[in-house]
Order: sequence, then C-alpha cells, then structure tokens
Amino acid sequence: MMSSVDHRNSSTVYKGHEKISISQEEQEKINEVRRLIGPLSAKASVYCSDLSISRYLRSKNWNVKKATQMLQRSLKWREEYKPEEIRWEDVANDAETGKIYMPGYYDRHGRTVLVMRPSRQRSTHDIKEQIMYFVYCIENAIFNLPPNQEEIVWLVDFQGYTLANLSFKITRETAFILQEYYPERLGLGFMYNAPRIFRPFYAMVKPLLESKTYNRIKFGYSNDHNTKKMIEDLFDMDQLDSAFGGNNDTGFDIVKYAERMKEQDKKVASFWALVKTPSSSVSHSASSSDSTSLDPDSDGSNTEN
Repeated sequence: MMSSVDHRNSSTVYKGHEKISISQEEQEKINEVRRLIGPLSAKASVYCSDLSISRYLRSKNWNVKKATQMLQRSLKWREEYKPEEIRWEDVANDAETGKIYMPGYYDRHGRTVLVMRPSRQRSTHDIKEQIMYFVYCIENAIFNLPPNQEEIVWLVDFQGYTLANLSFKITRETAFILQEYYPERLGLGFMYNAPRIFRPFYAMVKPLLESKTYNRIKFGYSNDHNTKKMIEDLFDMDQLDSAFGGNNDTGFDIVKYAERMKEQDKKVASFWALVKTPSSSVSHSASSSDSTSLDPDSDGSNTEN
C-alpha cells in the first residue's frame, strides 16, 4: 500500500488471513481505471474485479495510467490467447512428466501450491506447448484459491537438475507472462536445493525480474536449519512432499492427476458458461469479489488421491 494514502473512510476486503484496507483514495483510483478501460465483455467484467484492478495498481505503485495500460494489455492477451479455455487434453503431452503440478494442498496462508521439477523438462517439447501448460497451471492454481486469497506459491525441486535443463528462452517467456499478465500473483517462489550450476544462469535471468518478483524468490537447502524452520512455518509437514522435507511420499501419479484435472476442467467450463449467460448474476459490480474465487463450490479440500 502507498504510505501517503489516507486510510480514513476505507473499505475492507481480505487477503488470506490478513485484512486489506482499501482507502477512499485507492477506491477512487480503481474506479478511474474502470472508467478508462470502458465497456467490457462478460468475461472481462468478471476478471476486472476491484481486487484484480488493485493488483495492477499495486504492481505499478498506484499509477493509474500505467496500471490501466497494463490491464488493457492483459485483457487483449486474454481475449486472443483465451487462457480460461485451455483444457487438459491440450496440455497432457507436456504435463505427463510431472514437471509442474498442483499437489492439492495449500500453505498455512491458504495459498495454492504449484510444484515444479525442472529436471523433468523435455527439451524436445515445442516451446508453445510448454508455455501453454505453464499458463494452464497458473489459471488452475488461481481457480483453486480460497475466497479473498490472491497469491500462489511455487515450490521448485532441483533434484536431478543438469545443464541440459537450462532454457533462457522459456525462462524469459514465463517470467514475462507471470509479471505482465498475472501481477501480484506470486506470493513465494521457493528454490529448493538449487545446484551451483544454476547460479550463473540465475544471474543472467535476474535482470528480467522486477524487484517485487525478485524479492519473492527465496533459496533454501535441506541441510540448512533456517530453511527447515521456514518450511515448517509455512506448511503442514504431513501434507508437504518429501522432496521438500515433508512427510508425504505419495509422489506424482499422472493417471490420478489427469483425472483430477479433467474434473477441474468441467468446473472451469461450467463457471465460464454461467458468465456467458445473459441472466447471470456474475458481474464486476460485486466490488469485494475477485477472480481468485471463481469456483463457488470449492471448500479448499481439493487434494490429490
């Protein structure tokens, strides 16, 4: 939040377990962004909730002009790329290695977790397919967020990582998409047991990262006491994968995961079908709503079996 903002006459929404106070001045900026972007389609109206617009404003330090331009670029991209229409069958080929997946548990702040294993990246896979799967994972992680939580957590397991897994092009593209089209969504990027060979690559990637993104990326190691404490503070150890020091050694099962994601696809499709319905009550007019709670039936217990 801006330190210079007067928080008198403010409204309150919630972010995880913390209250977010939206001051009158901030609400006016949100309203101004709405005025500048003009009429919206049904889908765009749902996307442009007050919290969604506030993320763009926060990303640009509450500069209305810059936030509006950024949001307009996102809306154009969403209209053309149609990320909400990506389905499991579109990405199954790239997903089968388990290089990125939702384990089905949350951190203690209610943030959806995505596990990434770079060593399982196939260099032979088409870059467009890889980017599509990356977007699919982010969209579904957001869809699974509990009401009034905005952020997701990336857990990156470097076991088995080699030079063959390095790809500056893919890293550059994914960093751009995350920062440009999903501002303020990354709560934590946790790099676990990153090898020395990753350091020069990360130094090369660092200039691509905005300061907010860079500050949310943390490195941890299995033999480090502070890492262990941070993990225990963030996660239920009985749920956390054993690869990160947890007690869950279930592992990734592509068959079970595919079935779970197909069921999720049905929920996503049902939601957007509701949005398209003229009589639908889903609208951006509900200022406290957000795209993080797209699944009204979710109880936060979508665990992998």
